[in-house]
Amino acid sequence: MDSAAGWDPTTYLRFADERARPFGDLLARVGASAPDVVVDLGCGDGSATATLAQRWPGAQVSGVDSSPSMLAAAAALAVPGRLDFSAGDVRDWRPAGPVDVLVSNAVLHWLPGHAGLLTRWAGDLAPGGWLAVQVPGNQTAPTHALLAGLVRAPRWAARLAPGEDVALAADAVLDPVGYLDVLTGAGLVADSWETTYLHVLRGSDPVLRWVSGTVLRPVLARLSPGDADEFTTEYADALRAAYPVRPDGTTVLPFRRVFAVGHRPD
Repeated sequence: MDSAAGWDPTTYLRFADERARPFGDLLARVGASAPDVVVDLGCGDGSATATLAQRWPGAQVSGVDSSPSMLAAAAALAVPGRLDFSAGDVRDWRPAGPVDVLVSNAVLHWLPGHAGLLTRWAGDLAPGGWLAVQVPGNQTAPTHALLAGLVRAPRWAARLAPGEDVALAADAVLDPVGYLDVLTGAGLVADSWETTYLHVLRGSDPVLRWVSGTVLRPVLARLSPGDADEFTTEYADALRAAYPVRPDGTTVLPFRRVFAVGHRPD
């Protein structure tokens, strides 16, 4: 997870199984058999990165992230000579040499104008290399639309410290065709698609708990503690109406993800 400090691994990973599933679906389309160099940009707590080392035991696998708290969690997974983690902004990252597999999972929606970044990453691939990215695509979903509406409301805009709510922007991510065009334009053989997962959540205010580890976090960070509590209460009320509890006590959260995989010919 890149682009922001202050991430809380415990909060983010409350829904670890649901968040891990898109990563597995993304990697299922990567056809590398025995890569030497594998990089995970925006690696978060490193749990997904560790699965790359398991899949390709002969590779040197590296994770890069800008969050000290996430990297502190990832450090426990490091294996000397096999799996390492380092601090860095993925926008500035450059490899020491060609990369065989480059992965970025649920990161690019925090980075405006990331099409150019993808083009640069494609250029970092070795012949036969693979680039695989996945981004949440929920800017029009109630989770994001309601939050964006509150942020813009006069009563909150006046209290929010200046900030850029990148992940809430309508153009935060491309559609599958957009990513296909970017990767093919960079000389890759590309595959792109989207999936809407239906996450069946349980417990009190589960949708609020979901977003509290992601898109809500940078908004609350710009408010005083008292205002953050008030904002959260108002947002929670709106989420309950948008995502009602079903008769069996569960709440269904439709969650769209956009995927793109590119392969550089040998």
